[in-house]
Amino acid sequence: MKEKLRNVFFKFWYWYVNIVDKNAEVIFMNYGYSKDNQKIELDENDEKNRYSIQLYHLVATGAEIKGEDILEVGCGRGGGLSYINRTFAPNSAIGIDLNKKAIKFCNKKYSSEKIKFFQADAQKLNFEDNAFDVVINIESSHSYSQVDVFLNEVYRVLKPGGVILFADFGNQEDLKKLNAHLKNLDFKRLKNGIITENVVEALKLSTPNREELVRRLLPKFLQNLGRNFAAIEGTTTFNKIFDKRI
Repeated sequence: MKEKLRNVFFKFWYWYVNIVDKNAEVIFMNYGYSKDNQKIELDENDEKNRYSIQLYHLVATGAEIKGEDILEVGCGRGGGLSYINRTFAPNSAIGIDLNKKAIKFCNKKYSSEKIKFFQADAQKLNFEDNAFDVVINIESSHSYSQVDVFLNEVYRVLKPGGVILFADFGNQEDLKKLNAHLKNLDFKRLKNGIITENVVEALKLSTPNREELVRRLLPKFLQNLGRNFAAIEGTTTFNKIFDKRI
């Protein structure tokens, strides 16, 4: 029931953000990454999204992206793919998301960049076989009804020797199933790790900014739900991450 409520709020959040976020402040939805508060070099315009960007940076450095054809599945409002495109210089970059409002936003926001955005289902990718060198998926697959179908689709659209760059959260049972799916598809694991402590650190450091954003963008009666969704320090979601229950 709680998961269903969270998914309903997620859909509402997309709709609501597109109405009130006139300055395109919300372009990331992930929980972020920080290691001993070390900071990668960022442009001034990216600084406000530092911790969310640092998660993308960590994942993107897991494989060679320069000159490659890349796809982000679950691109949201496009901030992560924009950063990767500007920083790592792929040959082509495509982002897909199930939410049409997010895709409409992306096509307007990033019209000057060499990125294409399409509405599509992660479990039914509308691309030919062997189309991409790299597929990226950040904190998105936990909301898919059939993760195995998604991974099958990723395997299909990747070129031989292609790479999936992946980060998500879930309980131990989710992790066990994920590893089994990856093994069945014969993905060669280049690198993996648990970054829960780094996510918690990022959430603590970004709590003031997240709190301020919730206060400005949400009406009072939705602010507690918004804080929980954003995993602000002290909320139920934050505590679950801290205790490694998700």
